[in-house]
Amino acid sequence: MLNIKNTFIGKSIKSDVLSGIVVAVALVPEAIAFSIIAGVSPLVGLYTAFILGLITALIGGKAGMISGATGAIAVVLVGLGVDVKQSLSPEMLSQLTQNGELANYILQYILLATILAGIIQITIGAFRLGKLIRLVPQPAMYGFVNGLAIVIAMAQFPLFKGENWVMYALVLATMIIVKFFPKITTSIPSGLIAIIVISAVVIGFDLDTKRVGDLADISGNLPSFGIPTLHLDLESILIVLPYAVLVSLVGLIESLLTLSVLDEMGGRRGSGNQECIAQGTGNIVCGFFGGMAGCAMIGQSIINFSNGGWGRLSGVTAAILLISFVVSLSSYIALIPVAVLVGIMFMVAIGTFEWESGNRIRYMPNSDKFVLVAVTVITIFADLAIAVITGIIISALVFAWKHSKVRSRTKRENENTKVYQFDGPLFFGSTTSFFELFDIKHDPENIVLDFRDARVMDISGVEAIDTITKKYAQAGKKLVIRYLSEDCKKILKDAGPFCTYEEDDPRYKVAIDY
Repeated sequence: MLNIKNTFIGKSIKSDVLSGIVVAVALVPEAIAFSIIAGVSPLVGLYTAFILGLITALIGGKAGMISGATGAIAVVLVGLGVDVKQSLSPEMLSQLTQNGELANYILQYILLATILAGIIQITIGAFRLGKLIRLVPQPAMYGFVNGLAIVIAMAQFPLFKGENWVMYALVLATMIIVKFFPKITTSIPSGLIAIIVISAVVIGFDLDTKRVGDLADISGNLPSFGIPTLHLDLESILIVLPYAVLVSLVGLIESLLTLSVLDEMGGRRGSGNQECIAQGTGNIVCGFFGGMAGCAMIGQSIINFSNGGWGRLSGVTAAILLISFVVSLSSYIALIPVAVLVGIMFMVAIGTFEWESGNRIRYMPNSDKFVLVAVTVITIFADLAIAVITGIIISALVFAWKHSKVRSRTKRENENTKVYQFDGPLFFGSTTSFFELFDIKHDPENIVLDFRDARVMDISGVEAIDTITKKYAQAGKKLVIRYLSEDCKKILKDAGPFCTYEEDDPRYKVAIDY
């Protein structure tokens, strides 16, 4: 059930509206930059920020979370553009380039990929798979946040190209305002004050520095409905489908991780499955209204939360203001100096970085230290999805290695009966150590396998019990197995007849690879 009513307004209407204004202004250069990265018109990214931002603000899994065009998705779409070009004949590529239609041709593939990605995301949410974000270990979360903070800061560096000392001074002044204005009052977002003050100084003194209007022309109309103009055949689907899958997964990973970060900031848990459905719905609408795929934006979301925008109204305000900039206020937004937006993003990067991880890393096991550093580095130099998946795989392998041994104690019930009492999980990683526990040749005629303190985790563990049972049977020795779950007993083939049924048999399911 969508929890909209109780979270539409956060701390207050004023906090949400003022924070939404800051976010709307800060969204403009990012939407433009990510559109350029993806090779499409700046209006495409602005439409995405409006449509996806509005839909996720209304029905998303976390009130106050901001969505729009992001760098992680834009990088994936760059690859789609390359594949589309390679699929064209030299003659057609030359013709589209000469006519200036190549960008629009690639855009149609991007729109189709966006729609398919949205369908996949809704499916994931409908099957309630958003909870899988819990599989991301804490060191990987630290690495993701730290890496993303560095990426946010590094993304600002190109904006300094060709600038003089004025921009550096304005960036520093912005950071000082954002840092210290809350000590005066928290009733007005410090980011909004910085935008007003720095813009007034630059415009009043006509300072020589880059403005938003220098990045691109953001004037346009409201987005209009349209179906991607593609000749749908097997070739076009095969080009688009892999990227649609990748876009959907990258988008959900970034969105759900952002949701987790905001949960910690706000102390209120959001709904991962609801966010999956909202992201999917937003991307489908984007695909039909000229926007590219997007996802949650951790930088903008933290700006919003830091400025008091804890309600859905803040995201709605940001989205509506953004499209107002495009339709009727573009000439005014074009006057805002880029330096003030860079300064705000630098403060976001500083606030995003998990400084506490530097203290905690000293007390972490070496494996967790490696995961934290690896995810951070991969996030910076490669891709968010690859970084997080790598962190999960490393953590899973470390867990499997640490639990790859089953221990046992042995005792004699009488002269002819030996009892093996097992301790630990029996699964694919521990079957080797399980077999090493037995002394079939020298064991007495009667053997008891006691699993009271052990647990059979998967089909490999079941097969290990079957195998050892068969070996004792071949040696002509009698075997009894105690304290296995009903599920485990049903799967056993060779050992099943030797299982005893106790009143306090454990209850658990065994993972089976069907």
